[in-house]
Amino acid sequence: MTRLCVSILLSLIALTNARPKTAPEQKCKSGPVDLVFIIDSSRSVRPHEFETMRKFMIDILDTLDIGADATRVGVIQYSSQVLNEFSLKTHFKTEAMVKGINEIIPLAQGTMTGLAIKYTMNVAFTPEAGDRPKVPNVAVIVTDGRPQDRVAEVAAEAREKGIEIYAVGVARADMTSLRAMASPPFEDHVFLVESFDLIHQFGLQFQDKLCGLDMCAESDHGCEHICESSPGSYHCLCLPGYTLNTDGKTCSAIDLCAQGKHDCEQVCISSPGSFTCDCNKGYTLNAEDKKTCTMIDYCSFGNHSCDHQCVSILNGYHCKCNLGYHLHDDGKKCQPIDLCAQGKHECEQVCVSAPGVYTCDCNKGYTLNADKKTCTHMDLCNSVEHGCDFQCVSTPGSFYCICPEGQLLQDNGKSCGTCKSANIDLVFLIDGSKSVRPQNFELVKKFVNQVVDSLDVSAQGTRVGLVQYSSRVRTEFPLNMYHTAEDIKAAVMKVDYMEKGTMTGLALKHMLENSFSEAEGARPAARNIPRIGLVFTDGRSQDDITEWAKLTKEAGLTMYAVGVGKAVEDELSEIASDPVEKYFYYTTDFSAINTIAENLKLNVCPAESQGEIEVKDPCACESLVEFQQATMSSMEQLTQKHILPNKNPNDKNIPR
Repeated sequence: MTRLCVSILLSLIALTNARPKTAPEQKCKSGPVDLVFIIDSSRSVRPHEFETMRKFMIDILDTLDIGADATRVGVIQYSSQVLNEFSLKTHFKTEAMVKGINEIIPLAQGTMTGLAIKYTMNVAFTPEAGDRPKVPNVAVIVTDGRPQDRVAEVAAEAREKGIEIYAVGVARADMTSLRAMASPPFEDHVFLVESFDLIHQFGLQFQDKLCGLDMCAESDHGCEHICESSPGSYHCLCLPGYTLNTDGKTCSAIDLCAQGKHDCEQVCISSPGSFTCDCNKGYTLNAEDKKTCTMIDYCSFGNHSCDHQCVSILNGYHCKCNLGYHLHDDGKKCQPIDLCAQGKHECEQVCVSAPGVYTCDCNKGYTLNADKKTCTHMDLCNSVEHGCDFQCVSTPGSFYCICPEGQLLQDNGKSCGTCKSANIDLVFLIDGSKSVRPQNFELVKKFVNQVVDSLDVSAQGTRVGLVQYSSRVRTEFPLNMYHTAEDIKAAVMKVDYMEKGTMTGLALKHMLENSFSEAEGARPAARNIPRIGLVFTDGRSQDDITEWAKLTKEAGLTMYAVGVGKAVEDELSEIASDPVEKYFYYTTDFSAINTIAENLKLNVCPAESQGEIEVKDPCACESLVEFQQATMSSMEQLTQKHILPNKNPNDKNIPR
């Protein structure tokens, strides 16, 4: 069968018998073939010669019975590369194939015939490309020159896979190469002609050799369904789903349902040679297997109006309530069962109802006993971690702390002290520019931690945030991240030095718009908790600070300005709150900043001062400004004592 059609087809390409004929009147009916033309489009093939190759292929198509179940045709052209023009499954009509052949554009490069045979074997004759099982595979190679690659091995491999190869050489073609490619016998599969002008004539001769007399077409066969010709005879066949009767001509339908050859769960519907399954009323056919049935879920239609649960039944549904509810008379709505209201409980004090169940609770100041029903008076001081520094006093359902005589209860309601600490939101804005240098940046971090040591840090007390800036601004941690001095100090020491420029104006903008936002932990302004910004810098800002220095103070922030080294005093004065002399510090040396930190006790009452400063009641601190006034002279004395002897006389570390 492998050579049934095309071996006869191309054996006609014999030079001695080549003669032109008119177009055939009928198509070849000898059987299906998968035929692939492999056309040489190298630069040696001239344009008019390539046109004769087109006509050669079209003439052959005119002799074949083209169709999905008849003869399929594919076309490949090659030169230095291989190009699939259309595959075996692309076209099933002669007109579409002719159009595809006429649209071929020659590649006009080398002659890689071996590469084209390999592509045909590995791609063109595959199921993905339209190749059919048990249908002869035929390849027709048309070339005009010697291959530029090896063809013998790949052609042998193609023949071993069942591909029948015809080699048609024109003009300059090499006979040795043609014989290396073609299937045996060579007299039937190898052809060499003198010019392309002769090649198209062979297509006109196929009808005589390829097709014999079609008995089905020429005789009164009497077949009810299908007549299939064979050389000199015919036989009848039936359509799928039918079986041939004993008369050899008529057909009867095959009833698989009646024969029990089905796997329908409920209903089998027969058709000739096949069947479909159906279901009884109230059931639906499962889409996955088209055989089994599932009861129709009327609840899934979404129109049941059940309050809680819809329960499907055959040909309908009914409503059901969750545990603890009962169904209303309308059969759809559900009402909770209130055991407390019905008095069906054993609670001593409070009954808390839930649908169909209840739990017991106690009045304020009492605790529920292990029986979950009775209650006992509760002494919270002995049952909870009250945290009182001195003494806890229980009240029904609560407690409060008291302090010994001479001490006051602090704002946290638990600690005792000689005065109350102020609660503030404090943000450090530290200069991380290149001029600071790494070793001095470490001193700046220690400065921050010295100030933190003096604060009453907690979620309800003082909150601390840290922002570093250079050419950009980076929040190291916001106000709501840490709630103990230890955590804050540890985080400060982990801060990495940024280096680069000094964008103080940008940093002030960031502090105002972000750092003191409630999103980053600042308490609402309505609570009147002081918001304090402390700016630490060592040089002139590379951007304008005027606008944002003004806006920070207009927003109600208390601004401290600490300058070191090349810091510009005019800029620091702009940043500091009024009166400037209370909020502005300056020194030329980083080593002196620890002394400044000792005097910046931002939210604690000052210790008893020395010298000429008036000593006030330490518990009379009502604001940070009052404290600052009490510490300025102390700082000046400390500066004179500890800093000036080692510093340049031009250093300024006292308020201006």
